[in-house]
Amino acid sequence: MAQSVAAVPGLTVTEAVDERYREVLNEAALELLVSLERRFRGPRQELLRRRAERQDEIDKGLMPDFLPETKDVREGEWRVAPPPAGLVERKVEITGPTERKMAINALNSGASVWLADFEDANVPTWDNMVGGQLNLLDAVRRTISFTSPEGKEYALGAVNPTVVVRPRGWHLDERHLLVDGQPSSASLVDFALYLANAGREQLKHGLGPYYYLPKLEGHLEARLWEQVFSFAEEALSVPHGTVRATVLIETIMAAFEMDEILFELRDHASGLNAGRWDYLFSIIKKFRNRGAGFVLPDRNAITMDVPFMRAYAELLVSTCHRRGAHAIGGMAAFIPSRRDPEVNAVAMDKVRQDKRREAGQGFDGSWVAHPDLVQLCREEFDAVLGEAPNQLGHKIDGGRTGADNLLDFASAGARCTEAGLRNNVSVALQYLAAWLGGNGAVGIFNLMEDTATAEIARSQVWQWLHAGVVLDDGQRVTRDLVDRVLDEEAAKIGAGLAGGYDDRYLVEARKLFVQVAEGDGYYEFLTLPATERL
Repeated sequence: MAQSVAAVPGLTVTEAVDERYREVLNEAALELLVSLERRFRGPRQELLRRRAERQDEIDKGLMPDFLPETKDVREGEWRVAPPPAGLVERKVEITGPTERKMAINALNSGASVWLADFEDANVPTWDNMVGGQLNLLDAVRRTISFTSPEGKEYALGAVNPTVVVRPRGWHLDERHLLVDGQPSSASLVDFALYLANAGREQLKHGLGPYYYLPKLEGHLEARLWEQVFSFAEEALSVPHGTVRATVLIETIMAAFEMDEILFELRDHASGLNAGRWDYLFSIIKKFRNRGAGFVLPDRNAITMDVPFMRAYAELLVSTCHRRGAHAIGGMAAFIPSRRDPEVNAVAMDKVRQDKRREAGQGFDGSWVAHPDLVQLCREEFDAVLGEAPNQLGHKIDGGRTGADNLLDFASAGARCTEAGLRNNVSVALQYLAAWLGGNGAVGIFNLMEDTATAEIARSQVWQWLHAGVVLDDGQRVTRDLVDRVLDEEAAKIGAGLAGGYDDRYLVEARKLFVQVAEGDGYYEFLTLPATERL
């Protein structure tokens, strides 16, 4: 039943609110949300319309490029604000959802930073999103604890990483919180609830409200965040620059505007991150209608050593360090197996090589998805950095990276295989089943899969199908082939094996997969139709 909370005019909550939820759904937080929504709803919607226009331009043959109108920004001499307390050293960042037990494990992992994820590793149920905010408040207050159904106790250790929150992207709505009768921006909900509660609590500990900004497609979207930050700081009477943000460069469009994004956020900027999985998803999505010449090979074959990915990483590091910002590397998604030491040995060696490459390229730190990888990652960065907290003084020449380098997708090769098709179908199906059951971070085939990797899987199937790709064994990707593979992979998964959820989620996941991977129309984000099924 809809109800008012904290008597904030214009706000309607469509879900039940228990006493503990009221700790974060308080008057100050909700007044801030309503003010932000009223001030920035129009500009946000205009930027989303611009995304659609740019997609239409690409479909018609216009390729992304560095913007001529911002050449002065790229060539100018300027720097972002110095790193704030808690973000000077970022050698290892562990990512994960804000679920209570996983939050405690991340906070006890020994990482430098915990990326508390409301986006790709989370499912936007009411309990996940509001409960996650409450978990963060308890974590910052150091009162968080958890007892498992088996009676195992979880509590915080003595030393914990800096918390950095990833709100949901500009494209998502929060349907449970209505402002003036309309769904609010999910980005603004996650931002406001954290800032007004746990974020302000952080100030008491000498830290601050720190964020990771996802899915940006250009500097104008960063400018909107800058305006949001400044507005909120003034509303809460905290000094300008208190809010700090690291931007995920995880779209092909943003790759051409790294300087401009940092410039827009310069008083609030802390760095850029090489969000490799969403970056690949973005490439597939943006060029999905351009035919076989823009088809990428099996997703597992595209490493950071592929020339167009290496160009992206080098440009990110050189841009960041020229501007005094941290460059943070990509995700190590491997999950160690308790049962198979041989699988562990091979995978751990790959992770080590990946982190060694990043440290050698000049990155200041990197991501892992599992506590067992924290020490490995730290060792590789310590081997290069020694006792130095970062490599901000390490400059590399990224000036030679041009549009042709970033768009050289042919450099990945074009080997599309049935094994790759099957992996995409199986991963997408298992992940969607788990997601519909409320779990957004899922271990599949010893990898931590989240929305970003599921997006690659289903988008690649869509692109291969609609481009009529011929696999390396001579089979053409048709609906008949995809349906046959779907039947066979679903049979292998079986009831109860998709993330531990019952058969009804697998049935719904199959319907959703057909919708987002085989339909004539393409869904910009699978979470949009998926949310309708929650």
